[in-house]
Amino acid sequence: MRYTYTGKLENDEAGQFIDIPFNIWEICEKEGSVPAKVKIDDNLTFVCNLFPKGKGFYRIPVQPEVAEKIASDSEHKVSFRITKSGVDDSPYSTANPIRRIDHIECVHQPADGLCGQSCIAMLAGISIERVCNIMHCAEWQATMGKMIGALNYFGFEHSEEIIYTVGRPDVVLPKCCIMMEKMGRYSHYLIGYDGKFYDSSAGVLDEYDFTKLTGYLEVLV
Repeated sequence: MRYTYTGKLENDEAGQFIDIPFNIWEICEKEGSVPAKVKIDDNLTFVCNLFPKGKGFYRIPVQPEVAEKIASDSEHKVSFRITKSGVDDSPYSTANPIRRIDHIECVHQPADGLCGQSCIAMLAGISIERVCNIMHCAEWQATMGKMIGALNYFGFEHSEEIIYTVGRPDVVLPKCCIMMEKMGRYSHYLIGYDGKFYDSSAGVLDEYDFTKLTGYLEVLV
């Protein structure tokens, strides 16, 4: 569910923020830490944890690198959705991602069941071990939900929906995406980037059989 309203960038001793004009506990049925993906004026997106004011009311904290892109003397269209995965202690944001994706280096998984973590490692340009620690999952535990949480943590913008192709042979992929194919009880994940396919088991592929593809999630670059 996405919530949309008109808000204004404000300041106090704690930093810059945009107030949320309704009670999160009552409307969203969510208490405690509330991770969210926020969009301002349909063109500026970032992830954060909503900051509690008390008794169910929250504000959207806005980091300086995001605030400098928002006019402080006018109201803006604000929308957000609550995400399943938090971004606690993340030093990154969509305005300041871990890196700008302009190429992919293939990462080979050291053991079966680490393809999801390997995909995140390829996108972020870091080790699988570090990704496993951040995602809090080991072999065979990386779901698409956990991978989306990792994308948010590292500040990568991505589509709001997974496109399911279910074996269709005529798929046209975006420039960068996480691809998933069914392998028995589990899904296998790989990266599609600029016409090549980066598989942690098979290496870099110039061609791919799209009839094996279940679906994909676009990563915006």
